[in-house]
Amino acid sequence: MPKYTLTVYDKDGSKLLEESFEAANDEEGKALGTKRLKQENYENYTNRLTSDHGELILFHR
Repeated sequence: MPKYTLTVYDKDGSKLLEESFEAANDEEGKALGTKRLKQENYENYTNRLTSDHGELILFHR
């Protein structure tokens, strides 16, 4: 299974969250990452979701 890393940044550039998880594919990874952002109320913070093969799956500035 591919591994995905979700990172969330505060306005000052410090990391608020960085965690990894596995998903069956990019669509599932994006869904899981979006769900986690909603759980932590980080939807409006700068965030990114990357795959273990270097692809940017989700980005919000």
